[in-house]
This record gives sequence, C-alpha cells and structure tokens, in this order.
Amino acid sequence: MSKFSDFNFAGHKALIRVDFNVPLDEQFNITDDTRMTATIPTIKKVLADGGSVILMSHLGRPKDGPTDKYSLKHLVKPLYALLNSSGDSAESAGNTKVFFADDCVGSQAGLTASMLRPGEVLLLENLRFYKEEEKGDEAFAEKLSKLGDVYVNDAFGTAHRAHASTAVIAKYFAADKRMFGLLMNDEVKSAEKVLHEAEKPFCAIIGGAKVSDKILIIENLLERATDIIIGGGMAYTFLKARGGKIGSSLCEDDRLQTALDILEKAKQKNVSIHLPEDSVIADKFAADANTEVRPSDAIPDGWMGLDIGPKAVGIFNEIIGKSKTILWNGPMGVFEMEKFQAGTKAVAESVAAATANGAFSLVGGGDSVAAVNKFHLADKVSYVSTGGGAMLEYFEGKVLPGIAAIKEKESQE
Repeated sequence: MSKFSDFNFAGHKALIRVDFNVPLDEQFNITDDTRMTATIPTIKKVLADGGSVILMSHLGRPKDGPTDKYSLKHLVKPLYALLNSSGDSAESAGNTKVFFADDCVGSQAGLTASMLRPGEVLLLENLRFYKEEEKGDEAFAEKLSKLGDVYVNDAFGTAHRAHASTAVIAKYFAADKRMFGLLMNDEVKSAEKVLHEAEKPFCAIIGGAKVSDKILIIENLLERATDIIIGGGMAYTFLKARGGKIGSSLCEDDRLQTALDILEKAKQKNVSIHLPEDSVIADKFAADANTEVRPSDAIPDGWMGLDIGPKAVGIFNEIIGKSKTILWNGPMGVFEMEKFQAGTKAVAESVAAATANGAFSLVGGGDSVAAVNKFHLADKVSYVSTGGGAMLEYFEGKVLPGIAAIKEKESQE
C-alpha cells in the first residue's frame, strides 16, 4: 500500500469513497457539513498533484432504488463551494469543475469518468440506490472499480460496513494503488493512539441513554483505562443496580446484573468507575419542567435525572484534569434542552482544558461531536471523529472491514 501523502496523483483518476451522508432539511439544504468539509484536504491533494477525482458515497437509507430525496445531486453546489472557497490562493480559487453523474455505474458514469480531465471532480449518484452496495456484491464492486485507477478510502463513518464500495472494491486494485485518504488516516491514527498507545492516567467518559449500547466498549476499556466516568441515562441503571432510588429516571431493568458485573470487573482490574453523585432532576421530560438538584441515588418517585449535578461536575472535572489520555463518547444529560446542558458543557470544557495542558483527547459519537460543536470547543480537543458507529465498533475491539480491506492486503504484499 502506498501512503497517500507520498503518492503522486498526476495523470491518475482517483476513485475516492467519501462519507457524504449529511443531514438535509426539507429544502435539501445541508444542516451540518462536517463530514464533507473533513474530506476536502484529500480531494485537494489529488487535484493539486494534477489528478482527477471521482467521488462515491451513500446518502440516507433509500428503500426502493432512486429517490429524489436521497439524490447526491443536492450536494453538487455545496461541494463546488467547499472546493472553490476563498481559503484557497487567489489563483486557484473558483476553478475546480464539479460534474455529476446521475448513476454510479453504467455507461453514463463510465463515459463521464473517462472524459474527466486533470483538476476536475465527478460526483457519482447514491451508491445505495443499488441493493448490491450493502450486500457487498463483487460484480457491483468490480463495476465501480473500473471508473478509476487508484482507490482511496476516506470514509471512516462507513468503515464498519462490509459494503461493495468500502471493503470489497479494494481487491480490484494493486497494492500500490489502494490507500487511506488523509481523513481516514487521521481517524485510524487517533483511534489507535487511544486504544494501543494511551498514556496513563487514561480517562474514558461514556454517556448516552443505554447500557446495552455501550457494554462492549466499557468491557474493552476495562483492559486499558484507569478511570471510567459514566453519565447520561445509562448511569441510572448502574445506580439502581447498587440499590439506589432513581425515581422515573431512564433504566434498563434487564441490564441491572450486567451493570453489577461491570462494577465487579472494574474492581478486579483496579479501574475506577465514577458515577454522578448528584443529578439535576425534573418532574417531566420537557424544557419547561420544574427542576431540583438531588443525590443521584435518592431521586423521589415521579422525578427523573436529566443531567449530572454540580457535585458530579466538580468530581469529574478533577479526574479529567489529571488525565493524559481522554476518550469521550456520549453526553452527560439531555443537552439539547438548555436546562439540562450544564453537565455536558462542563465536561466539554474540562476536556478542552486538559487538552490545553497536554492531554490527548478524542471525541467521537454523534452526540458528543454535536456537543463540542454546540459549545464551540471542537478546535480545543485533539481530535473529533466523524464516524459514530465506526468509532464505537473500533473501541469495542471489532475489526472494521473498510480498514481491514486495505491493511490486510498491505501485509500480504
């Protein structure tokens, strides 16, 4: 495998798998272009070398073939704007052409790709308009592979899927013609740094609603972390398992034993698990609810914990502040509502402060990323991952097909 940064793309057609699965409003305007912006440096490197770029992506979950709602044609103008932004030097600004093929395979896609000149970009139609994409169909992957002569995977967000364009396609390119893009490379490097080269103390902050969603990641982290902070709705399952009164707080009663097992394993491995000592509680799940601060294990009936309290914030802040490596996945409360955002905001600020003091911090998972963006702290942490599900599976210790497809072949050559 040739390293992307060292490869000269002059005269090459780079077929790049990107993750342009961005949220659109009813008028098809992008409401968050983080994923598109993240892959622009990869595209620009190919163009700057004198190569051309063919982009393939999915968008949403189309059920029955082509649908206007999920067409990538809505992304052509925003992509053009990102590639021709004034961030470029004046000479190169405004001259990258972006073409669109209303199919991702077939004669029109093939013809447009073959006519592409150096410095030009072609965006293919949604891969998931074909059922073969998600099935990992080899014939479909081979058809896609014929559109370019170098394959670049820059879609960490779909690295955990064994789809035609993310895993199967790599086999149709020689070892020196398949590689990770800059984004994928950074994602893998950051994740591996936390998972395999973490400097201690290593604090993992795990939040979100359900224990069941995070069991595997917590179990894998018990082998690596020194401290695990648990917040969000899932904390109340642990608190109830320990005999606490949690009122109407979110709880998975079928996971109480699991929670106890995790606490016991942590004790055996000398890992400190920290649950919130107090909570901001509410009499209903609503922005206008009445609120109080109570100990997290003494919540009255009819009340529910919707954020961590000030005592918990102080304790968590101290633990995060002493850490050299920090992984954050999941919010501390219902931060979308202003009344219940203080805990998540405080944790975000603590992570940013620890980073400023030399810690390495990785933030991943949709809600945590939304939180650091909301509080304008994304540039104050070491790395913000674009792949929610992929990052979660990576930290669960699973092999990601999109990474393995390139890495395995690298080791075989």
